[in-house]
Amino acid sequence: MKYQHGPLAALFCALVLAACSGPAELNGHDITGVMPALQYELINEQDRTVEAGAHAGTIRLMFFGYTHCPDICPITLGRIKAALSAFPPEERSAFRVLFVSVDPQRDTPERLREYTAYFGEQVIGMTGSQAQLQALSRRYRVTYGYGEKNESGFYEVSHSGGVFVFDREGRARLLFNQSIGPQAMAHDLRTLL
Repeated sequence: MKYQHGPLAALFCALVLAACSGPAELNGHDITGVMPALQYELINEQDRTVEAGAHAGTIRLMFFGYTHCPDICPITLGRIKAALSAFPPEERSAFRVLFVSVDPQRDTPERLREYTAYFGEQVIGMTGSQAQLQALSRRYRVTYGYGEKNESGFYEVSHSGGVFVFDREGRARLLFNQSIGPQAMAHDLRTLL
C-alpha cells in the first residue's frame, strides 16, 4: 500500500502557519491598557441611577451623542445595529450599547427610550447632570459643546464620534472611528466573545 504524504504535509503546514500568525487583525484601534476601565454613574432611560456594574458580564459599546443629532448619531447607531445583526440572537445578547446623551436638557429618559428603541433592544439610553457628563467625558477624552440657540430655541451639540468597546470585565479594548463599517465592527467584536 502506497501512502501519499503531500496532502498531510500541506495540512500540517497550514496548521503551523495558522498557529504562528498571532492574533487576528483588528479594524478598530486597540486601546487595551491605554484607556481606563468602564466607570460611570448616570440616569438610564427608565429614570433610574445606573452604574457600570449594572451590565457587568456583557461586552459594552459606549457612544456619546444626543437624540436631536442630524447625522453622526443615527448613522453610528445604525452601523452598530447592522454589526450586531451579524450575530445570532444567543451571541447578540452578550452586547449592550450605551448611548450617553450629552444633551440632558432635551434628552429626558422618555425621549431616550423612544430614540434608542429604533436601534434595537441592546441599546440603552443614558444621561446625567453636567457634572457627571463632564467627569465621564474627561475620563474617556471625549469632547462636546453647545451651539447658540436660534429664534425657536433649537441648538446643535458638537461631539466626538468614537465608539468605545469594553470587554466583559469592563476593560477598554477597542475604539471605532467613523470610517469603520458594520462588517469590520462585527469582525472586531467577535474577538471579544
